[in-house]
Amino acid sequence: MTLNCNVLQTDLIEGLTSLQNITNKRVTLAILSNVLIESTNNSLILTGTDLEVGLRVEVPAEIHDQGTLTLPSKKIFEIVRESGSDTINIQETENSWVIISAGLSTYNLAGMASDEFPQFPEFEEENFVSFEAGIITDLIDKIIFSVANEEENAYSLTNVLFETEKRKKRSFIRMISSDGHRLSIMEKDVAVDIDILNVKKGILIPKKGIQELKKFCDNRDTVELSFEEKQLVARDNESVMVIRLKKGEFPQYRSIVDAVQLNNKITIERIPFLDSLKRINIFTEDLFHTIQLEIENGKMILTSQNVDIGNAKDVQDVKYDGESLKLGFNCRYFIDALQVMECDSLDAYINSNNSPCLLKSDVDEGFMSIVMPMQL
Repeated sequence: MTLNCNVLQTDLIEGLTSLQNITNKRVTLAILSNVLIESTNNSLILTGTDLEVGLRVEVPAEIHDQGTLTLPSKKIFEIVRESGSDTINIQETENSWVIISAGLSTYNLAGMASDEFPQFPEFEEENFVSFEAGIITDLIDKIIFSVANEEENAYSLTNVLFETEKRKKRSFIRMISSDGHRLSIMEKDVAVDIDILNVKKGILIPKKGIQELKKFCDNRDTVELSFEEKQLVARDNESVMVIRLKKGEFPQYRSIVDAVQLNNKITIERIPFLDSLKRINIFTEDLFHTIQLEIENGKMILTSQNVDIGNAKDVQDVKYDGESLKLGFNCRYFIDALQVMECDSLDAYINSNNSPCLLKSDVDEGFMSIVMPMQL
């Protein structure tokens, strides 16, 4: 049978929008640039995949004739987005072509046969746990900036480590990321039975999957998650996302955390420190963003220089009564961490002139960032 349906422009554009980041990327298979459109009795099911992340979205529709086909994701998205009509009619003709009618406008669009489209991964219906979507979003926001890029040598660092833990009769979920130069940890106390998730050891979620999971959780109140051997499944009543998990071992990050002793504390006002870093960053070298921090007698002196354009110096008041410190750091690493924190003041722990810096605060419960020093 050939597809013939009417669908509201607002419903269709919402479904297609959620698929764009998955389908609009360089792919080896042309069919992956298409969206699979399937009909049920009263809805359209839109599916996109890049073989790493798959998303299936159900959109209410008036179905005249049922059918299945695939259409270029970007082009059908642009047509629907620019449409001035409240209702879109999609009618399949011969050889996977469709006529799209929107008000006074008519489009002929070439599709591809649906039998070439990859099968959407199957998953178990059991072992789903419902979370507040905001919890997952907050976890991701606090760690996404320090995931290694694809060109990094350490394969496992291009992923996010997901862990569960029970502590003092409380359940926690945790995400950890690192690019080899910094480490970000965020955990949340959750009032759910995390044993159902069956996360026996750390799970590696690819960066692309984490980014899409965040978008999936945005504008949702709750989301159900399930971890299987090779995939993570997220769903609500209308949508299902499947993310292929990665194999490998994440570095033993606990040893890095334990190496920072929590007895040499510097208390800093977050916003003034952040503003100072942004000013100092103007004069750093583009590649490493190296700055120098000198801390003594309740003052922190920040300096930077660029051999081509000049140098900068900034002074901040801090609470510190330890020995004088003089260190080099990548300015951007501090900026990234401070921007996701929500406290007025934070504590920085630095053992010596050659040790990493650990950032945390009581207000930002569950969050911790460690920045490795640079050679001056």
